[in-house]
Amino acid sequence: MSTAPRVTPQQAWETFIAGNERFITGVSNHPNQDVERRSELVNSQSPDVALFGCSDSRLAAEIIFDCGLGDLFIARNMGHVVAESITASMEYAVQYLGSALIVVLAHDSCGAVAAAIEQSGRTPSEVTEPVSNTLAPILPAVQHYWLQEHRETPYVESAKVEPNAIGRIHLQTTVTQLLSESQTIRDAVDRGEVAIVGCQYRLMEGRAVPYIAVGQLDIEVADVS
Repeated sequence: MSTAPRVTPQQAWETFIAGNERFITGVSNHPNQDVERRSELVNSQSPDVALFGCSDSRLAAEIIFDCGLGDLFIARNMGHVVAESITASMEYAVQYLGSALIVVLAHDSCGAVAAAIEQSGRTPSEVTEPVSNTLAPILPAVQHYWLQEHRETPYVESAKVEPNAIGRIHLQTTVTQLLSESQTIRDAVDRGEVAIVGCQYRLMEGRAVPYIAVGQLDIEVADVS
């Protein structure tokens, strides 16, 4: 049996990004982290936001968005690469937990993006099969960026690319792929019950900047270029 969202996507986004602003300015509230909250969540959970992000250790979501126990339903992997388990996790949050917002969280200085750039060069280093398979969905973003300015060769020179810009291209791909692979999510967005926002987190500033938004949201997104 499905669970209807408790808030609108706009309300979920405003609450979510307000937590990031508190973190940036150093006035975090650290909500929902006490004994009472633990007791409330023993038999159920009702996160309004589902987050799919890179597994980088610098992206501790409950800290940088000033949330607590039960506030975020989180799935993470290297380079925020869509896989069946990720799609299933986001579908579960939408259909059974009533989440009204999916946030896809990339970040600058991403090691997976750097590795994909290196693998796109003329003499890539040897990596294990699982790593190669995980990096594969990022490679088109590297080529897309490279071929905009360099048509003489498909082999990428790392010194001539901007990794964070490639990360933003991959971020957009992740959002669109998540939609293309899940009718459950597509239909929820179409009904106005769910929205998706793709953000890139700036490590130095601590700010999650939205670059793509899909759904009924009044939100200003930054230029991906």
